[in-house]
Amino acid sequence: MIEGKLPPHRLERYLTILRKSDPRVIVGASIGEDAALIDMGDKLLVVHSDPITGAIKKIGWYAVHIVANDIATRGAKPKWFLPVVMLPPEWEDKVEKIFRDMRVAIDELDAYIVGGHTEFTPGLNRPIISMTAIGEVEKSKYIVTGNCRPGDDIILTKGVAIEGTSIIANELYEYLKRKIDEKILVKARSLSKQISVVREALLAVESGEVHAMHDPTEGGIANGLLELALASGHGFIVYEKSMNILPETEIVLSCVGADPLTTISSGSLLIVSPPSSTEKILDRLRNEGINATKIGKIVEDPATRIIIRKNGEEMQVSEENISEDLWKVLGKILKK
Repeated sequence: MIEGKLPPHRLERYLTILRKSDPRVIVGASIGEDAALIDMGDKLLVVHSDPITGAIKKIGWYAVHIVANDIATRGAKPKWFLPVVMLPPEWEDKVEKIFRDMRVAIDELDAYIVGGHTEFTPGLNRPIISMTAIGEVEKSKYIVTGNCRPGDDIILTKGVAIEGTSIIANELYEYLKRKIDEKILVKARSLSKQISVVREALLAVESGEVHAMHDPTEGGIANGLLELALASGHGFIVYEKSMNILPETEIVLSCVGADPLTTISSGSLLIVSPPSSTEKILDRLRNEGINATKIGKIVEDPATRIIIRKNGEEMQVSEENISEDLWKVLGKILKK
């Protein structure tokens, strides 16, 4: 059974069934693109949907921030949200907590819930929230994933596998507390507070020229880089040693056998900029207390998709060898 995102080649085949031409759609359903852009006259409407299927604790809070990130990668502030909440029938007493967590998140973003749907769904054994977010951006200021250019620098903010570390530490707490120092586990669980990339995305576009941004989610940093490559038609060479991997991430993921580079990585932001702007962006982010590092370059050849691991080995990134480690870990350990 396949778990997680559809492989890009299969998704592209299915998207051809759905696509229709509309002159007002500037960016529609495309591999690697984070959100749709629709011409509304003086501005562009930015629209994106995403589900939360891995986390259970604070699922309402996660649902808001995860989808908001994709709006911000367009250079837009997320403003309006519509959740579709599907719950197991026995979750009736937990609905209020989910909605209160959503309210906390939208207040953090100065945003609004404007509609949606909630139901108790037969056959579910865990909650699922599919969230739609909407924002606006000026026509001259929008960012797309596919605008990477050869020679561009690739910047990574905060670190890798932030969301995955937090989910694993929370969902597998009882299993991990017998194996990991409590202080490390507390830090790992609290990484959920870093899930939002809205602030750094908007700071980046204020600070210098940004060619592309991407929010790496399922499949981690490796899949995020692959989606940059597929969207732009170029390749990349990046270095694991230049990526910030938090000690708690290394310890937790090592304990469960997950690779930091292929574990869900919301909370990280990939920023692609020309070399003339890279230091300006890095300086602004660091001055605002946001860890950011240059991890590599965009290259011309679309077949060159390489991560140089810390041990010097080359990791060839392709649709065939990238999958989400979170699902493997949860499935393996929760069945014990």
